[in-house]
Amino acid sequence: MFIDFTEIEVKAGNGGSGAVTFRREKYVPKGGPSGGNGGKGGDIILEAHHNLYTLLDFKYKKKYKAQDGKPGGSSLKDGKNGEDVIINVPVGTIIKNPQTSKILFDLDTDCKKIIIAKGGKGGKGNSNFATPTNQAPRFAEPGKSGEEKKIILELKLIADVGLVGFPNSGKSTLISKISAAKPKIADYPFTTLEPNLGMVQYKDYQSFTVADIPGIIEGAHEGKGLGLKFLRHIERTKILLFLIDITSDDYQRDYNLLLNELSSYSKELSKKKKIVSLSKADLVEEQKLKKFSKKKINKADSPLLVFSSVSGIGIKELLDYLWKTLENTGLSK
Repeated sequence: MFIDFTEIEVKAGNGGSGAVTFRREKYVPKGGPSGGNGGKGGDIILEAHHNLYTLLDFKYKKKYKAQDGKPGGSSLKDGKNGEDVIINVPVGTIIKNPQTSKILFDLDTDCKKIIIAKGGKGGKGNSNFATPTNQAPRFAEPGKSGEEKKIILELKLIADVGLVGFPNSGKSTLISKISAAKPKIADYPFTTLEPNLGMVQYKDYQSFTVADIPGIIEGAHEGKGLGLKFLRHIERTKILLFLIDITSDDYQRDYNLLLNELSSYSKELSKKKKIVSLSKADLVEEQKLKKFSKKKINKADSPLLVFSSVSGIGIKELLDYLWKTLENTGLSK
């Protein structure tokens, strides 16, 4: 199950209290204060990992608490610090304030981590408060409370190429053809119900990632279909590959509709590099394919590419063009 949005509660550990003790050694019946400091409470840490792809774990566990610091001891012994709690999340996870929806942190690289809730400071023992006028203080500091808060975790996939198209335009078939991803494929709309991420091996040692989201319909930016829920997953992609069914009677209209939905959702999406292709070329006689590639799509950043994931027609040329585009924009790995 793919989960890309959740709210959790985190509570850092409280600091341990300082101790009130006095030296009780042989021949020193009235020793001075010897209370140690309390230990610091454990932190709550979020860390991004590239081998995680969903926030599913947070469906079953919503509350996280770090260990409290131990109280100080006698003979100036400080209490032990509480253990931190490290919460692993997928790369691309955004942390938001649930009241304001303000982005607090963006874990957009592997192994990046942040302290989301700081543990409380340990209290000072009575040995810290001795003065010439009060050589036997009988008080110590209590430990400070650890931070406690609710946060929203929102996942946005990070990929080089985002696939854009209407339902049943061939996006899932393409990603299954060019990568190891195995999305559900069938000949009816909305087969894809969740995003898919595929790694494309290009030639010998090069690779790039492709993200496939459920098909976009008119009104997707307003929440129609599945569009609004998943459009966020192509916000981070570097280029957009539009797939238009070659059997459509108006390619420009289809492209304009898709582009309008993207720009209505986010102006940044409409500014990305756009490559337009005609999918399902196996449905057209081979000798007629050349005339399709000569068609023009206004506002596109590429010639019209024609391919078939079923027969393999144009797949090599498509991958070559994607890689060249990534190279030319300085975004290839």
